[in-house]
Amino acid sequence: MHHYLSIAIELIAGLVILFIILKILGKTQFSQITPFDFISALILGELVGNAVYDNGTHLGDVLFAASVWGAIIYVVEVVTQKFKNTRKFLEGEPSIVINKGKINYNSLKKNNMDMNQLQSLIRQQGYFSIQEVEYVILETNGMLSVLPKFKYDTPKAGDLNLPSKPVNLPITLILEGEVIYNNLKEYGLNDQWLKEQLAAQNINDYKSVLFAEWQPNQPVYALKYEHKA
Repeated sequence: MHHYLSIAIELIAGLVILFIILKILGKTQFSQITPFDFISALILGELVGNAVYDNGTHLGDVLFAASVWGAIIYVVEVVTQKFKNTRKFLEGEPSIVINKGKINYNSLKKNNMDMNQLQSLIRQQGYFSIQEVEYVILETNGMLSVLPKFKYDTPKAGDLNLPSKPVNLPITLILEGEVIYNNLKEYGLNDQWLKEQLAAQNINDYKSVLFAEWQPNQPVYALKYEHKA
């Protein structure tokens, strides 16, 4: 019993310290993973794994090692921000794999990418032929940025000379039957107003709403649970 309790404590402690380290380092650790970020994530995970499965590794040792490694990562992040010359080595740099519609084969080889991978990643960006793209950049996190040729590009409102309109961020009001009262309060709305909006759509119970959002000058958009028979 003591052994299982020890494992639970170590897992919780590992979760807490990893969470703290990620909060300190910022969201790039999981949203824009560079090669260095990937290595650091592996090492941090291994440290916690050792705490659970290696009886000779004590919790204090793991916390100390994770703290030191987190400090190293933080120092590296500061260095790359202050000294631009280090970014290329530690974070890598984007590579142009298609330039003016022509494939840069040397760039593909340098990044260990074959044509099938290139086609797959381009399709994920919504373009199903290499002929449709003018420039393709392989970013440091492995994602592709695609600039299509003029005739395949989506026209923008400015291109069509359409009158400008205000752009509003949709506000989530209900998630899985639970009202997000903080959002209601932030935008000067109240519970009675929300009930009236839902009643207009024949919805009388928050619990029956899977999702609901609102934009200024528009009615509430609500989706009910679809109960299976």
